Amino acid sequence: MKWISSRGASPAVPFIDALFAGTAPDGGLYMPERLDPLPTQKLEAIRAAAGNIVEIGSIVGSHLLGDEISAPALAALVRDALDFPIPLVQITPNVWALELFHGPTKAFKDVGARVQARLLHHFTDGTPLTILVATSGDTGSAVAQAFHGVPDTRVVVLYPEGKVSDVQEAQMASLGDNIIAVAVHGTFDDCQRLVKQAFADDDLRAHVWLTPANSINLGRLLPQVFYYFILASLGPASAFAPGASADKKAGPYDSTGRERGLVVSVPSGNFGNLTAGLIARRIGLRVERFVAATNANDVVPQYLRSGEYRPRASVRTVANAMDVGAPSNFERMLAMYGDNFEALRCDVVGAAFDDATVVAEIGKVYRQHRYLLDPHGAIAWLGLQQYLSDAGPDAQGAFLATAHPAKFREVVEPAIGEAIPLPPALAEALTRPRHSEALPVDYGALKSLLLAHSR
Repeated sequence: MKWISSRGASPAVPFIDALFAGTAPDGGLYMPERLDPLPTQKLEAIRAAAGNIVEIGSIVGSHLLGDEISAPALAALVRDALDFPIPLVQITPNVWALELFHGPTKAFKDVGARVQARLLHHFTDGTPLTILVATSGDTGSAVAQAFHGVPDTRVVVLYPEGKVSDVQEAQMASLGDNIIAVAVHGTFDDCQRLVKQAFADDDLRAHVWLTPANSINLGRLLPQVFYYFILASLGPASAFAPGASADKKAGPYDSTGRERGLVVSVPSGNFGNLTAGLIARRIGLRVERFVAATNANDVVPQYLRSGEYRPRASVRTVANAMDVGAPSNFERMLAMYGDNFEALRCDVVGAAFDDATVVAEIGKVYRQHRYLLDPHGAIAWLGLQQYLSDAGPDAQGAFLATAHPAKFREVVEPAIGEAIPLPPALAEALTRPRHSEALPVDYGALKSLLLAHSR
């Protein structure tokens, strides 16, 4: 398997080169040169795994990476990284939640960050490595935890000062050791722009070995493909039979003649999670459509309506991990579909919701179903409900629950009128002293910081 740039102007490279480089020389994001369907026997093995993420991750990972890493080494790596459950919880007769928040930092990004940390350690030669990442909340805490204490590795996390939750900041800024938390006087988009400038700076990279750890890096993105196949393993058999989409007798079909399958709603910020879902679909996961569910930062839903992509400055919402005005992975999505607007819109629909609607829905779902949503999960739930309301009585759907509600107590508790107990890991993080470095929105200041910490 070779890995190519989303912009098509750089040569194909092996996985190890794409993993450490993060971005291609032409500024694009690395993608698989091709996406071959999983063989029938592997799809059956996934179904037989009954939701075991280690077995599923080993099967899917080996399929995507081929001989880049041996099957035993990959299985051991996945087993060490994904040592927590990922349950599929039924909420209503036709809606399930895939709970991705049972890892160490209580967010879905533990999956990608922990696998990436072990992939980098597997391939590294001992040269000191600097992980540079911008975060709107959960990425930073997941990456910091995943790489904390890893030899020959330092992590520099840029986050927008005052625009992440108290728990998120505690998880990033209280670890110390090889973790450097940087509070930027700006927005997440400013943080992301500074990181992109660093990776484009040949002079800096001559002195500091940099690699990204957010979803622009394949090491973070590909493990997110794994958990989508839990839906194939545990989802309702009538709606989700691996391989059934290749058999036109499988049915049933919707009013347009499109084969009926599970609808999957994905809370979307930088769009890595949705890109991973589209990859899963290409290699054999049966999904009728994806819902790209977001907040007021709705540039992708607007594109899906109009065909015009107009990135803009992000605005702050109660779902801060999705406060992204120029999502990086949208470039990958377009490249996967050959910049074909109609083809992408056939597989993905957009939905966007304001803060008042999100907060009200958290309370409503808790009262009606005794299920507790965080703001990001609430947006995914809303997007799914919006789609299912027009899809007919036999439609079934799942949404990704990406963060523990306790990470957003300041939003969730007023919505439900109750206090939320903090999981022990979050409570402990809040007790640790915090250390972060202040940084203006100035690339020169970031470059100086990176050079200083590399000595």
